[in-house]
Amino acid sequence: MNVAVIGTGYVGLTTAVSLALHGHQVVGIDVDREKVTRLQQKKSPIYEPGLEDALGQVIDQGRLRFDHTVNGAAEATVLFICVGTPEADDGSADLRFLHAAAEDVRNLYGQKPGKRAVVIKSTVPVGTGDRIAEQLKACTEVHLVSNPEFLREGSALSDSLHPSRIVVGADSPEAFEMMDQLYANVSGHWVKTTRANAELIKYASNAFLATRISFMNELARLSAVLGTDIDVISRGMGLDSRIGPEFLRAGLGYGGSCFPKDTAALLQVAKEKGVDLNILQQVREVNRTQPAWYVQLIRDKLQGLREKRIAILGLSFKPETDDIREARSLSVIGHFLQEGAFLSAFDPVAADAVARLYPQVRFETDVYETLRGADAAVLVTEWKACIQIDWSKAKALMARPMLFDGRNVWPADLVRQHGFVYTGVGRS
Repeated sequence: MNVAVIGTGYVGLTTAVSLALHGHQVVGIDVDREKVTRLQQKKSPIYEPGLEDALGQVIDQGRLRFDHTVNGAAEATVLFICVGTPEADDGSADLRFLHAAAEDVRNLYGQKPGKRAVVIKSTVPVGTGDRIAEQLKACTEVHLVSNPEFLREGSALSDSLHPSRIVVGADSPEAFEMMDQLYANVSGHWVKTTRANAELIKYASNAFLATRISFMNELARLSAVLGTDIDVISRGMGLDSRIGPEFLRAGLGYGGSCFPKDTAALLQVAKEKGVDLNILQQVREVNRTQPAWYVQLIRDKLQGLREKRIAILGLSFKPETDDIREARSLSVIGHFLQEGAFLSAFDPVAADAVARLYPQVRFETDVYETLRGADAAVLVTEWKACIQIDWSKAKALMARPMLFDGRNVWPADLVRQHGFVYTGVGRS
């Protein structure tokens, strides 16, 4: 099929590459000419394992090209809208880019009648698809589809090629037929439903995962007082088939582009409808305060933070991505600097982005240089380089043997054997 993808950000580029790998002819469209030029040169604007190699492969095979105007989508049978829907000041989803893209599509396809599917893959509030369908009603035979993404940064290409489920919301047999044809070579559980249901499935999924994380972080705070071990608690809970083990690990909280803004947007939708989502409000509050709670624990252990030298290991919101949106490192760094600590930091891909926000931090390209002279090391993001450490070498370099494991992944017994004082998140 001829496919167009408007927006070549994280979701759009991954979608375009994966569909090209499945054999479709794809054009990626972005108004940013500089980005389009880079993409044409087979350079990915984002860090995602395997994505740049796959990008080069499908360009060389002639299955993916890029354009900076929507006119490049003139021959597409299926057009995806993958533009950003960032959080507005009031917590709602900012849909300006979505409506602008839809207007470009209306102007294009209003002049070229034909059977097409316009697919919203951007995360949008319930009812948005119906409103966009109304916006496009002048386009003959255009069917509006909701097809939310469920990509995990760090494994996005794999998730796109082998999705856990394919959720399609539409109101016509023709729309479902086109989506069947598009995903004919993709295996996964299907959910065919209304646009509104598809939109809420996306928000509800992210809100529930965020809830699991915050629940475990709240239990970790209790564990820290009781002297119990949240990792053991988590394993015991996860063995229950009704609960399962995923998203039960305590730490510094969630970040990234999805959970923070999607929980805020869902709360705003509920507020507009006069419904209180009290659990979700507390989920966000626990997440907001988790870094401050852990910094307080570090402060107590070090007997103050002023003029202490702290090594921050990991800066991106999760490993295998350069995304620092809502990264826990930003909050942790802010608290440390406010209290007069001296900071060194390491991240294999995200250091430059954080350096622009915090130029007073010393950024190193090596874990051991980051640890040199430090009174404490704090693990914020569990990159392999930040986990697989020569502990004898690390201890010799540090001024004080204090380790603070913000992700509960360092081998506690082993580091203690090397003479470190180890403190996790709610671990006994």
